[in-house]
Amino acid sequence: MSESTIETRAPGFWSSLREALMGSSQDFTEGSIGRAIVLLAVPMVLEMCMESLFGVVDVFWVAHLGANAITTVGLTETGLTLVYVIALGLGMGATALVARRVGEKDEAAAGVVAVQAILAGLLIAALAAGLGYSLAPNLLRVMGGSEDVVQTGVGYTRMIFGGSATIFLLFLINAVFRGAGDAATAMRALWLANIVNICLNPCLIFGIGPFPRLGVTGSAVGTTIGRGAGVLFQLWILTSGRSRLRVRPAQIRLDLAVMLRLVRLSLSAMFQYLVQMASWIGLVRIMASFGSAAVAANTLAIRIIVFAILPSWGMSNAAATLVGQNLGAGKPDRAERSAWLTGFYNMLFLGGIGLVFIAFADQIIGLFTHDPAVVPLAVSGLRLLSYGYVSYAYGMVMTAAFNGAGDTVTPTILNLVCFWVCQIPVAWFLAFHTSLGPRGVFLTVVISDSLLALLSILLFRRGTWKQTRV
Repeated sequence: MSESTIETRAPGFWSSLREALMGSSQDFTEGSIGRAIVLLAVPMVLEMCMESLFGVVDVFWVAHLGANAITTVGLTETGLTLVYVIALGLGMGATALVARRVGEKDEAAAGVVAVQAILAGLLIAALAAGLGYSLAPNLLRVMGGSEDVVQTGVGYTRMIFGGSATIFLLFLINAVFRGAGDAATAMRALWLANIVNICLNPCLIFGIGPFPRLGVTGSAVGTTIGRGAGVLFQLWILTSGRSRLRVRPAQIRLDLAVMLRLVRLSLSAMFQYLVQMASWIGLVRIMASFGSAAVAANTLAIRIIVFAILPSWGMSNAAATLVGQNLGAGKPDRAERSAWLTGFYNMLFLGGIGLVFIAFADQIIGLFTHDPAVVPLAVSGLRLLSYGYVSYAYGMVMTAAFNGAGDTVTPTILNLVCFWVCQIPVAWFLAFHTSLGPRGVFLTVVISDSLLALLSILLFRRGTWKQTRV
């Protein structure tokens, strides 16, 4: 039976959606590619929404404690950037390696990769915890916190950094699950972590019932316990045989060759994130030259854009898993079709969102602010950024496809060219040497991301990523 015949007989969308939420045992190297995208992308989207919910919950309750408490959370999150970069980079490497081994039907080797990812995460987390805990007051001062903020928030910062292991393991083990094609388990781990966090945060902040009143530090304690609960759930699933991938006691050991392979892949991935974050910092610095109203407009427009892109990150992660598994199964053509089809679906979704934002930018911005100094720039910024949604769609998927194949070098080079060589100089020129002013910064984002999409598509079509060995 041909693959096209299989695809016509695939279950309907609602049936696939139900299976995506419940968990699927489908072999993603066979059958309908469109259905595989749904089964992987839906739980991945919900997983990312749950990850972002941590920050929303923390800020919501901490906001009742005053400006110093809010500032503490913001400065600490900024200081955690490097921790997130390392965790995301290691996770990307783990996903690529696990997906390749699963595609090769080598479950034992995939289990070894999972163990090495966990060991690497624990080692780095121990270093981050030690440095973060001891240097917490200095970190808050360096980030611009006043002495009042330091006194109020040092306990919060120490607790968050002290619990770095929960951050690393939550990221890494979920990356392992995604690489194995078990996106539903990754989603459930973050559901559990968020439920615990939502329940504990107000209790520990305000001393409700038998809980002590810990103020802003209580938020850090609740968040760390919530993440810890998610990690315990992950470890139980990973070792109990209830997942597509099982780690057995004999595999819990250091495998230096696999560890070095993981680190080699992950270093490029970490640098990808650093390049992106550094370029955004540069753009914010340029925007800040035009005053607080410009910064506020930029913040609003970017937050709206990023929130709408969340589902696209899920689809991009689905592409990474499909590419890695199908390369492992010796099906490079299916891997390529998976990436193109995911990119097409992503384009349809983001293109539709972009049209809505362009048509209703005034009303959308009006939901957040009526400040006459902010609204006009925020509206034009949202419209300009929305014109690039089709480019964002393909750029995100192509980058994820390269990474899923284990080719983390190509997207790193593309990021350097598009975000450092192109984006920062062009933004500076358009902002300060044309009549566009701060709108030039928004236009630059569209230009640089369109360039990234174009170059990614051209390099992906060459197909050299199919020969990547991991």
